Amino acid sequence: MDLLLILTYSAFCIAIFKIFKIPLNKWSVPTAVLGGIFLIGSLILLMNYNHPYSEMSRQYFVTTPIVPNVTGQVIEVPVQGNKRLNKGDVLFRLDPEPFQNKINSIKARLTAAQADTQRADTLFKRKAGSKRDLDIAIAKADDLKAQLAQANYQLEQTTVRAPDKGYVAQVSLRPGMRAASLPLRPVMVFVSGEGHYLIGWFRQNSLLRLKAGYEAEVAFDGIPGTVFSGEIQLVMPALAEGQVQPSGNLITPFIAPRAGRVPVLINITDPRYKEFAERVPGGAYAQVAVYSEYFSHVAVMRKILLRMSAWMNYLFPFH
Repeated sequence: MDLLLILTYSAFCIAIFKIFKIPLNKWSVPTAVLGGIFLIGSLILLMNYNHPYSEMSRQYFVTTPIVPNVTGQVIEVPVQGNKRLNKGDVLFRLDPEPFQNKINSIKARLTAAQADTQRADTLFKRKAGSKRDLDIAIAKADDLKAQLAQANYQLEQTTVRAPDKGYVAQVSLRPGMRAASLPLRPVMVFVSGEGHYLIGWFRQNSLLRLKAGYEAEVAFDGIPGTVFSGEIQLVMPALAEGQVQPSGNLITPFIAPRAGRVPVLINITDPRYKEFAERVPGGAYAQVAVYSEYFSHVAVMRKILLRMSAWMNYLFPFH
């Protein structure tokens, strides 16, 4: 854009000098040069501040780490990678035999405990047994019932199902592997089907020109030559660099040495985007320009610049 403005101004000056036959001397040439510096510099400053631009924008998506609630050996993995799933579809199954054996054992002990409870109740009614013996028998039976309910729950958990609509990316789990109920060891990554979120990361000096409802345009690196219209949906109220978590350390200015950027949620409203939405992967890179209500006449410069960048994506990547 800088070069384009300079060339345009140079052509304009040459035309003025030719048409009006202005002599080239120590007064006319410096005046034209200084005027160009002032004019072009003012236009670029007005554009950069009032119509912010982010070269760091990305499609984000929500994932759920799949960790089984019980530990066991995998016997079946019917799910296919990147295939759309509904909530409740089977992802994989663990060997249920150890859990069924535990249920059988508890059922046998529960049957014996219930028989003991009946005998203790009969003896107590005949005043041949104590209330304490009856209470102990009842408590033991109730405890075994709770253990049986827990064992049944664990048996159900040997079948791991999709938590929502979406798909599993990069299925590497295979029968014979052991899946552990450890939060830090997920065996699959489930990508939620709720859609993608386009976040533009803007410099903090653009904050006063970022407001929900402002017009925006998006150019994806993966879709060269195309610019989609949209709008700001939300200017997020927090930066990651300022977060504080409970710990034994006091905060210092050296925790986050960089200023950080303002995350802005962009909603693409362009109907043309529908035909590309399924082809743009989560994590795709983009450039975003925002057009505020201030100095709207210089917004055309930002629009030209963004389109130039979009067409340059045909030739080579900028990032």
